[in-house]
Amino acid sequence: MPAKSKAQQRAAGAALSAKRGETPVSELQGASKEMYETMSEDELEDFASTSHDGLPEKVEGDD
Repeated sequence: MPAKSKAQQRAAGAALSAKRGETPVSELQGASKEMYETMSEDELEDFASTSHDGLPEKVEGDD
């Protein structure tokens, strides 16, 4: 499932980076922290790899 907004895509990228041990989990906050805790690495990669082209900055309901 692709990300629905640029904000969601960036949050997934941050969570994916932490899942892979590239950044400390303590640096995550908000949506990225929730995504880290509830999504698999494959799911995060799917969201994070979504192209920004045509995506709104934020969608109602995104955190």
